[in-house]
Amino acid sequence: MDLSFLVTVFDSALRLSVPLLAACLAGLWSERSGVVDIGLEGKMLVAAFAAAAAAAAYAFGSAWIGLMAGIGASVAFGLIHGFASISQRGNQIVSGVAINMLAAGLTAIVGNAWYSQGGRTPPLEGVQRFGDAIFGHSALVYIVLLAVPLTWFVLGRTRFGLRLRAVGENPAAVDTAGISVTGLRYTAVVIGGVLCGIGGTYLSVGQSAGFLPNMTAGKGFIALAALIFAKWRAWPALGACFLFGLLDAIAIRLQGISLPGIGEVPVQAIQALPYLMTVILLAGVIGKAIPPRAAGVPYVKER
Repeated sequence: MDLSFLVTVFDSALRLSVPLLAACLAGLWSERSGVVDIGLEGKMLVAAFAAAAAAAAYAFGSAWIGLMAGIGASVAFGLIHGFASISQRGNQIVSGVAINMLAAGLTAIVGNAWYSQGGRTPPLEGVQRFGDAIFGHSALVYIVLLAVPLTWFVLGRTRFGLRLRAVGENPAAVDTAGISVTGLRYTAVVIGGVLCGIGGTYLSVGQSAGFLPNMTAGKGFIALAALIFAKWRAWPALGACFLFGLLDAIAIRLQGISLPGIGEVPVQAIQALPYLMTVILLAGVIGKAIPPRAAGVPYVKER
């Protein structure tokens, strides 16, 4: 195993971990405020479609226009989830699942209606994609990486972050202090939508050259597993997502390799490695992970 192989694997791991990290941080913001976000997958998917569709429609600066469209679509779906779970006090799990189902169906139907390519968008070229900016990575990679220390600082070192974390632990106490629980939770949902929008845009306009139906391929759920693995903390979230990205990169490199005494391992078995690791980690290897106490509990103002 030479140095060039390790560099290639780690470079690939970084690229593959970026959408996971964006979704994981989105879930961190949302769940720290007490709103469980199962809809990370759906928000990334709709962002990937909106970004690719917008980028394909313009010839100048279209990658950044695609990013704005992806963020807008993701925030819109996040606000739907927020309305259902915060304003209407609905079941947050059911709302998140509905977001995932709506995104999967809507992107496929609209994509096929607009482009008649089985739900795919036209291939993106040149300025329609985010090119490599620094050290072979696009600007979106560095934006997502920058979001890690920013999240850590805001949640851990600012008054706003303290209030938002307090809402996730004891919303009644925050309300008694005259601070809007609803406002803080909606703010967290919007921030989560922005991060999912960046992650989805990276999938279709940065990592790939267009949108494919269901191209998120479970990344939103793996991000949720990484969030639990990281115990709702920013820096451990970076490590957890990079671990999953590394497993994915290794799985790609192992395809077609024959093992002594076994022969060539089926591609499907290799591709299942990241998902298998998700199950193993959630089965108890990570130890006890305690979520925010008010997570998933709609707040009803006492009169």
